Amino acid sequence: MAEIIHKKSVAVHFKLKHVLSVALILLCAIALKSQISPQKTKGKRTIFLKYADVDIMVKDSSGKDVHRLIGNVSLEHENITMQCDSAHLYFYKNQVMAFSKVHVEQGDTLDLYGDYIFYDGKTELAVVKGNVELIDKETHLFTQAIDYDTRNKVAKYNDKGRITNADNVLTSIIGIYYVSQSLAHFKDSVKIVNPDYVMNADTMDYNTTTETAFFTGPTKLKGDSINLYCEKGWFDTKNDITSLWKKAVIDNFKQKISGDSLYYDKNKGYGESFGNVVIKDSANSIIVSGNYAWYYKQPEKFLVTDSAMFTQFSNNDSLFLHADTISAKTVVDSAGKEFRLMRAFHGCRIFSKDFQSKCDSLSYSFQDSVIRMYDAPVIWSEENQLTSDSMAIFTKNRQAERLELYSSAFITSKVDTARFNQIKGRSLTGYFKDNELYKIDIKGNGESIYYLLEGEFVAGINQAKCANIQVLVEKGKISEIIELQNPEGTIDPPIPLSPEPLRLKGFNWFDLLRPKKKNDIFR
Repeated sequence: MAEIIHKKSVAVHFKLKHVLSVALILLCAIALKSQISPQKTKGKRTIFLKYADVDIMVKDSSGKDVHRLIGNVSLEHENITMQCDSAHLYFYKNQVMAFSKVHVEQGDTLDLYGDYIFYDGKTELAVVKGNVELIDKETHLFTQAIDYDTRNKVAKYNDKGRITNADNVLTSIIGIYYVSQSLAHFKDSVKIVNPDYVMNADTMDYNTTTETAFFTGPTKLKGDSINLYCEKGWFDTKNDITSLWKKAVIDNFKQKISGDSLYYDKNKGYGESFGNVVIKDSANSIIVSGNYAWYYKQPEKFLVTDSAMFTQFSNNDSLFLHADTISAKTVVDSAGKEFRLMRAFHGCRIFSKDFQSKCDSLSYSFQDSVIRMYDAPVIWSEENQLTSDSMAIFTKNRQAERLELYSSAFITSKVDTARFNQIKGRSLTGYFKDNELYKIDIKGNGESIYYLLEGEFVAGINQAKCANIQVLVEKGKISEIIELQNPEGTIDPPIPLSPEPLRLKGFNWFDLLRPKKKNDIFR
């Protein structure tokens, strides 16, 4: 019986010893694993040492263990891996300092290089210094020092940086690159250099995927065929499409276009502008303005509407034209020579110091410098009103040279509230000197009613008919009427005013429609 009890106790002792041995092996394995495998530190894994040629354990100033790693160092943490020549690894702080040929990889597309890195595994923030290069697909960022948030994939620099993307090279003093959004934010001395242009800005955002720049401050672009300025807007550098606003200006070296907002597609040669639009053509001394405009570069043409106004400048006077719509296009004549043809539609009004006009529509040819007016046109020159079915003003050196009225030409000037000098005929040619009308020739079916004055009093009435009439004008007033070819007429003494004053057929007085100052063209 005692022998049986002894054998059982030996068996129990053997089993207990075996269990303790297994437990000891497991504890050693766990202890070993705890040194070489990732662990949780306040919810974050510790930095994991994958490989190093040499691992030397030293103590820091606080007496804590520090791993000095030398040769082919490879580390890993969360979603990044790190290679370098040497490093100091602080397991207890979950931090690492890496030296020489530092290379950080994140995902399949992002690589970060530098001479030195400090990385904190708790905050997942890295400070990289010395010959820093960040590569994200086709985007390369170069600088001397960068702060990189590996968790949010945000890189920042504060002392000059350069980004290359496609054909664009972007530089600035301060920059932030949001990797996940493919978006870079630049500030202070921002510059984009492209083979076709150079852009300077105070503040800019740049999308590296779409290659689009967004401006939030004063921005200038200088190119081979176009210059731009704005204080807000965007520019698609890949497709050459621009949208500008806030003091926006586009200069294509032929015209300068400004407005509250501008849109321009370089490849299509098409642009639009909204609000306070101004198109300046310095070569021809003209300005066209309005609140909406579109423009095509080739063949060149534009349209302006909504308070549209055309202004032509000259040394002594300027001409102002308003219409509902003003347009211009490039025309090629039979000899293959290009010239511009401008048109104005609906409610045309013209004001200049020496003459004013109104009509429904008109055209202006830059080839022969002729203004052609249609649909009940009226011209006022000093005291004289001229009307006809249609008319043309021939100009030279931006001044009126002669005037032609076609069909039903009529001249009227006011004597007093009830009496008017009147001359009519089939056609009329008026001649100008220094923009002042001095002679008028009327041809075909001439008729006239002319009041002879002595001072302020009417001394007689000259009524005549003849084939042709010549009128001389001095200082805006009719000084002499010459009746040519078989004149028939009478000179009668003045008669008291009657309910039916003397009127030639077709008489009208449009003084209420006359623009007497520049702003009257918008009435």
